[in-house]
Amino acid sequence: MAVCDVCFRRCQIKENSTGFCGARTCRDGKILADNYGRLTALALDPIEKKPLKAFRPGKMVLSVGSYGCNLRCPFCQNSSISWSQEAFRCKSEAEYYSPQEIVQSALSLKSRGNIGIAFTYNEPLIGYEFVRDAARLAKDAGMENVLVTNGTASLNVLEQIQPYIDAMNIDLKAFTDSFYKDFIGGDFQMTKDFIEKAVQSCHVELTSLIIPGENDSEDEMRQLSAWVSSLESKCKKKIPLHITRFFPRFKLTDRGPTPVDTIFHLVEVARESLEFVFAGNV
Repeated sequence: MAVCDVCFRRCQIKENSTGFCGARTCRDGKILADNYGRLTALALDPIEKKPLKAFRPGKMVLSVGSYGCNLRCPFCQNSSISWSQEAFRCKSEAEYYSPQEIVQSALSLKSRGNIGIAFTYNEPLIGYEFVRDAARLAKDAGMENVLVTNGTASLNVLEQIQPYIDAMNIDLKAFTDSFYKDFIGGDFQMTKDFIEKAVQSCHVELTSLIIPGENDSEDEMRQLSAWVSSLESKCKKKIPLHITRFFPRFKLTDRGPTPVDTIFHLVEVARESLEFVFAGNV
């Protein structure tokens, strides 16, 4: 048995078993990424789809995803590869790509506007070793790296990948302990600490999905945007915020989509503190 230190869960994983995320395992008393290089998704996407508005606009990026996640969001947009029963079946179907193969694929797409690699779709940091190794090779090859993450990872994990990441979109799913703990099984403080450290070294944009009855109040948005503004002051750079509309999906189908008026109103509330705020899915 060994203890995984990727996130706040600190799973005690028995030999040849996997942790909560479904992707980290114990072999010979050591914690390893069972999903290393095992991809379930590979696509050339517009950079704006990540979403990133202020980083390399108009360019494309080779997006890669594996399987597993350390949160349990009932509204997950990628449940088929994150934490559903279907996702757990994906393990046997995931195709292995070495870091060298991924970088070669990215280089071959430069003529189509590709700037590099985006680690996305599932939670990439539960397999941070692959992110680190592929991103390092991509940087050596003159390409750029993007990370799309829930930010639920230790600062040690961030330090491992930070030298090679050019931009991140980090989910700031709400601004209360109760939402993180009770609604998605996360750790609010760990996410804030991750964001605060990340903005010091690369371009960061944040995304908040607004769910009716859960995180859609003016007061919460004012607190969230004021906190982001305080980070801007510390790091001396702008941090774009994406306020995104929810649609019923996966296990959260007991309510309708977020009203468009709510999204636009919360955008205006956030603009009381922030310069760059964008409405998404409207």
